[in-house]
Amino acid sequence: MPSFKTVTNKLKKRMITVSVVESCTGGLLSSSFTEIPGISKIFEMGLVTYSNTSKIKVLGINHKKLKKYGAVSNEIAAEMVSKLSNISKSKLCISTTGIAGPKGGSKNKPIGLVFIGLRLGKRTHIIKKNFKGERRQIKKKIVKFIFNHINSLI
Repeated sequence: MPSFKTVTNKLKKRMITVSVVESCTGGLLSSSFTEIPGISKIFEMGLVTYSNTSKIKVLGINHKKLKKYGAVSNEIAAEMVSKLSNISKSKLCISTTGIAGPKGGSKNKPIGLVFIGLRLGKRTHIIKKNFKGERRQIKKKIVKFIFNHINSLI
């Protein structure tokens, strides 16, 4: 499993700019990037659009789509990463939306469910994952998973 520094060094070497929009990770992903010295060469922005209102007002997420699918969905993760790409123009854009718990889960959307949007260039991947653990553990697992996935993409 590569370290955050290893992954960010690969991104820096390839001059791949990065922006993130987070919901369930609440800034932890942005913080993980900004812990790395010299990251300002490639890290463009990190937005936390935690509420549905902020997703609509800041990103321009379609409120009808949000109501139809819910914030924790493939559709919203895809729209979040697409809107971020339009705003930031970064080569790599990442979105997170999920349920970290301890409450808020349901049979169809259990605690630990997350949708991750990754857009590299013009290709977008939406990943659905279920993570186990307490709230903080789930958030950390999401961030680790994202860095590992980025490493496999670049």
